[in-house]
Formats: sequence, C-alpha cells, structure tokens
Amino acid sequence: MAPSRSTTVSRFIAAPRERIYRAFLDADAVATWLPPGTMKGIVHAFDGREGGAFSMSLVYPDEEASQPGKTSDKTDRFEGRFAELVPDERIVWATVFDSGDEGFSGEMTVSTMLSPADGGTDVTMVSDNIPSGIRLEDNEEGCRSTLDKLAAFVGG
Repeated sequence: MAPSRSTTVSRFIAAPRERIYRAFLDADAVATWLPPGTMKGIVHAFDGREGGAFSMSLVYPDEEASQPGKTSDKTDRFEGRFAELVPDERIVWATVFDSGDEGFSGEMTVSTMLSPADGGTDVTMVSDNIPSGIRLEDNEEGCRSTLDKLAAFVGG
C-alpha cells in the first residue's frame, strides 16, 4: 500500500473564528474564496451541515493553458461531504474528483483547524490522501491561494 500523500498549509487571518467558520458553511461564500488563483467556482449542490453533501466545479480561465483540468480541459469537478464540523474550531471535507484518470481517483480529506490568536485566527489546512496525479507542490500552492482569498473574503 502506498503511503498517504499529505500537505499542511497555515495562515494567520485577522478575523474571528466564528466569521471564518461561517464562510465554510455558505455556498456563495465558498464559491468566492475556495477557487485557487484565477479559477472560478460554481456550486452545483450544497448542504452545509455535518454529513451534508456538496458538488462544485472549479473552472480555469480560457487564457490559461498550463494546467489541464481533472474533469475536462478547463474544469475540476468534485463532490464531497462535510465529514466533521466542530463549530468555530474544525471543518473536515471528504472530496472525490470527477475524473476518468486513475491518478485523480480516491477520497481526499481536507481538515481545516481554526485556532484563536492575538487579533484573529490561525487557520491550518491539512490535505490527506492527495491523489497521485496532483503534485504536492501544486496542492500546497492552491491551499495558500485559497487561504489568501478566504482572508480577503472575511476581511482579514
């Protein structure tokens, strides 16, 4: 059995944990801050409660040719569920990419921890069981971009 592939990315956000936590449970908010870089988010379904399911697409801009999508040339579609919710402390998403490529198969888990810090919140994202088709460096870069966009969204 291959070892689990994981990354950890952290960022301080100058906003209270409660505001950040709420941004994970609102479909419109997630569509705004989750897509890394210049990608656009489209939410297809969203049930923001523990055990609730969601479906979303991340769409690359037309002018971006460097990254092929996992689902199609310009799209990464994925489905998931809220595996665990601890209000204002922890959000765990279990996600599966919609791809015919075995390198993107399997369930990836993203655990986000919200820790109190002076003037805001330390946010840590741990991605576990990253599919082999995703470079760990790309996952880290995407998580950093996502956390930057989350900070901007919540005002921190």
